[in-house]
Formats: sequence, structure tokens, C-alpha cells
Amino acid sequence: MNTPEPGSPESAVRDRQLIVVSGPGGAGKGTLVEGLVERDPTLWLSRSWTSREPRTGEAPDAYVFVDRATFDAHIDAGGFLEWVDFLDYRQGTPLPDPPPGHDVVLEIDVQGGATIVERFPDTLLIFVDTPDRDEQRARLVGRGDPPEKVEARMKHGDEERRLAATMAYTTVINDNIDDAVTAIEVLIAAARARPAASDVAHERPGS
Repeated sequence: MNTPEPGSPESAVRDRQLIVVSGPGGAGKGTLVEGLVERDPTLWLSRSWTSREPRTGEAPDAYVFVDRATFDAHIDAGGFLEWVDFLDYRQGTPLPDPPPGHDVVLEIDVQGGATIVERFPDTLLIFVDTPDRDEQRARLVGRGDPPEKVEARMKHGDEERRLAATMAYTTVINDNIDDAVTAIEVLIAAARARPAASDVAHERPGS
């Protein structure tokens, strides 16, 4: 793994708490993340890029919406921390440049979370899920996903759950927005209170 140049956006992230929020389609990740950032002014949301079209009713700033050629050019320029092919489009995390004094929230899939935690071991991994698969399906249908997309997202969600179970993800069930945001706030507070892995590694016996 290449070490980022001093002063680069990736290097600047190393002294921040990174929070990765993942979960299956329909879990309500976007709503939870927005509520989280509204409550805590020291959090900064990194907007993912996507090559898909905005969904009906989706906020124009939910993602940075670009065409495939623009996305691929950004890959070639080294502009992403991670990116992934997702169903019929690409999605990626741009190199973040958070304001001073802010920790970084990344709303990305589990595969992306694995890449981030490999580079930044102190990353807090949170997996947001629905109470059950029936509720997930109902939410996907309710937001207007066509039947073939619902089935694809249900299958992908099962794959994400299996992968998350092999990693250090903490699961938060989103059956009530306020309660779920509060649960994530507690996890962030605990992560911020922990010593960084690099600090622990440099401790000496008797120091």
C-alpha cells in the first residue's frame, strides 16, 4: 500500500476519526447520516460519487451525480479512496478534504468499508440494517424501485450482511430514526475516546 504524500487529502484524514456507515438498500442509511450530521456539527459528510441517475424524489446533493466517462476519468486521476462496481453503475469515495476539527462520515458499501479500514485501522464501522428482510423489501418497493431492482438489491443486501459479519462492523437496527441516530452517536463517542492504534503501537512497557 502506497503511503500518501504529506499534506495530501488522504494524509489529512489520518488524524481524524473516520466513520463508515454501510447497509443494504432500504436500510435508511442516508436519512440516518443526515440526521447524525445535523446533530453533531463536528462531523463532515463525504459525498460519494455515482454514475447512476438520481432516483425519483432523491435529493440532488445525496451524491455527486456524474456520467460514466467523468467517473472513469476521476479513477484514472487517482481521485478516489475507493470505488466499486455496484449492479449497473459505479460508486466511489473521493479523496476527502474535511474542514479543520471535523471527523469524517463515509456512507459506502461493505466492500468499500473493507478498503477504508485496511488503510485506516481506527475507522469505526457501522452496519445499518432493517428489522427484517420483509421490511427491507417493503421500503424498496415504497421508494419506487422496479421489481428487478428490488430483487437485485435484496440479493446484494444478503451478500453485504455476510461480508459485514466477517469484519468489525457494529450493527444498528433502524426501526426508529431518532433511536438509531442516538445509537450511532454513542458508538462515535466511544471511538473518539479510544487511543489510536498508532499510539498504542508506540507505547513502551513501563512508560
